[in-house]
Amino acid sequence: METDLTVISLILKASIPVKVVMLLLVLASIMSWSIIFSKRRLIAKTRTASDAFEADFWSGGDLNTLYSAATRRKGGTIGMAAIFEAGFREFNRLVQQGGVDPDKMAAECSRAMRVAQMREVDRLEQSLATLATIGSTSPYVGLFGTVWGIMVAFLEIGRQQTATLAAVAPPIAEALIATAMGLFAAIPAVIAYNRFADRAVRLEYRYDGFSEEFASILKRHARTRAGG
Repeated sequence: METDLTVISLILKASIPVKVVMLLLVLASIMSWSIIFSKRRLIAKTRTASDAFEADFWSGGDLNTLYSAATRRKGGTIGMAAIFEAGFREFNRLVQQGGVDPDKMAAECSRAMRVAQMREVDRLEQSLATLATIGSTSPYVGLFGTVWGIMVAFLEIGRQQTATLAAVAPPIAEALIATAMGLFAAIPAVIAYNRFADRAVRLEYRYDGFSEEFASILKRHARTRAGG
């Protein structure tokens, strides 16, 4: 009698532990791809918004105009614009108080921008740990299913007292499917994690540079006001 060795039939006929392993790997893969697509959109949106804002900022436009446009933005500001908004809001608050030392004003504005930057970076890095976990653990979960399937194959050999290919092929094949599913879940997660982590770091470097430059600009404005 010919044995059905199609992938679907092997999955359906797999033992309960191997089926549980496969289900976990499918869920991990679905979660991984969901994070990949959402994180890809977020990073692309943040980078595009930061590029547009940086072009407007260094074009020499009025800071108050930029601030008004940022505060009126539907859905709130993201990326570099959020850092600018936090710093300039603090600058306006201190100017309204009056009598604030320019150095202290620059330090307070830098602090406000640093807090906003931490929020933006945290938003970029959110869920990356999940991708790293899926990428690092999925092969081992699949390996567990493989070991279990091979163990079942050897038990079947001992029970039937025969080592024919027909006897050992199905459980070994289902075991290898578990390994393949583990790699299928892990490889995209690892690639996406490295890619998104690199892009998040690059954006963070841009945020650092902008914060330092903007803090210097605000310090000059504060000294001008104090001198005037």
